[in-house]
Amino acid sequence: MQYHIVSIGAMERNPLWNEREPMRTGHATTTLIVAADKRILVDPGLPPQVLEARLNERVNMRPTDITDIFLTSFRRETTRGIRAFDHATWWVNEAEREGVGVALIGELARASDAGEQELVAALEQDVAVLRECKAAPDVLAEGVDLFPLPGVSPGLCGLILTMPRFTLVIAGDAIPMGAYLEQGEVPNFAADVDKARESFADVVEVADLVIPGRDHMVVNPTRRPF
Repeated sequence: MQYHIVSIGAMERNPLWNEREPMRTGHATTTLIVAADKRILVDPGLPPQVLEARLNERVNMRPTDITDIFLTSFRRETTRGIRAFDHATWWVNEAEREGVGVALIGELARASDAGEQELVAALEQDVAVLRECKAAPDVLAEGVDLFPLPGVSPGLCGLILTMPRFTLVIAGDAIPMGAYLEQGEVPNFAADVDKARESFADVVEVADLVIPGRDHMVVNPTRRPF
């Protein structure tokens, strides 16, 4: 099994930097996992053309080489480039799929009643993408298991990769940046802060390496160097 960081993400606003308003375009860190005959792309958060270029630059692949997409959470920051992979199978944790679906339908109804046509069009695109996402199985490939991390969103779900010498967790926004891991902080925008803290603790307990939702890979500071 191999893994590669295709693109390093960014937070729209970072509370640790005392940012209260959006300061940049948020997008998720995108990771590629190669396991047996599967090439799983996690959180395609960049626009399709940009992501296609990143795939070429980082792993010498084209969008058609990707067999599966996995979303740690369902939001535009994780799905922006997903249409470049219409041929692939799209996966999301079932709890996230169901929770987001209910919320999207409610937002769409409110926007429609208010006559906000631009928002309606964007939400309709989100609904269309969500409908094409399948509920992810517990195991995506040998050594690649779902790792539910609820809190920031109700159904947020990472992946745990069991390697011969270490364990790697792709944490999504459960740990958005390395600084959150270093400081023992969970995002203050979490839907359920208590659950987010439990999920944070779960990552710290099992991971040697962590790929945060919006940052490069970091070493678990509670582990010894290896």
